[in-house]
Amino acid sequence: MDRLTRHDLKTDKFVEEVGQTVHYVDEHRKEMIRYGGIALAVIVLAAGGWYFYQTRKAERQTALAKAVETYNAPITATPREGAKSFATKAEKDKVMVKELNDLATKYSGTGEGAAGTYMLGLNAADEGKLDEAERYLKRAAEDGGKEYGSLAKLSLAQLYAGTGRVADAEKLLRGLIDNPTMFVAKDQATLTLARILSKTKPDEAKKLLEPLRTANGPISRIAIQAYTEVSAGK
Repeated sequence: MDRLTRHDLKTDKFVEEVGQTVHYVDEHRKEMIRYGGIALAVIVLAAGGWYFYQTRKAERQTALAKAVETYNAPITATPREGAKSFATKAEKDKVMVKELNDLATKYSGTGEGAAGTYMLGLNAADEGKLDEAERYLKRAAEDGGKEYGSLAKLSLAQLYAGTGRVADAEKLLRGLIDNPTMFVAKDQATLTLARILSKTKPDEAKKLLEPLRTANGPISRIAIQAYTEVSAGK
């Protein structure tokens, strides 16, 4: 079995979105609040609650951005000024695991907390601790809501495939294909499933890749290459 690493399981989309602390959910919540003829005292209480929510949200985003920065920080003997880095892997792991555990625990039940759990799963996979990685990813899939949960499911499917549990991987990926998210697009889930099925079900893999070959954007080039590899039995 090939060793699974965080690079096998993570997605650039996640790092891009989380690194900028962009949370699309909150953009739509203002439309849910209607005051109408509510008494002044209730309005004041609601405003106070909203302020508290926004403050906590900013706090969670800051903690997540800090954890992501540590997660992506290089290990180097010659650090660059203004950029986080670590002299040794042991030093980095100590800080990273603490930040991710704090994030997952302190903000349990939120997207940011689930993101912390998700990254703990990736780190465990990188260390070869696949049972631990599976536990973290399952928890993130359950607690992360639609968006963060979809990322965890994608990585969990790749972990399953890497450990020979192809049927479990296929089930997760077909669910993602039917229910795409901002973090995991339908095309991405489809391509991942096709690659997983390429050895055991090559005809099904080619069927999945066929419509992607004429899709717009870089997915077409990737799908063409994958289709060629499946056809060649690679």
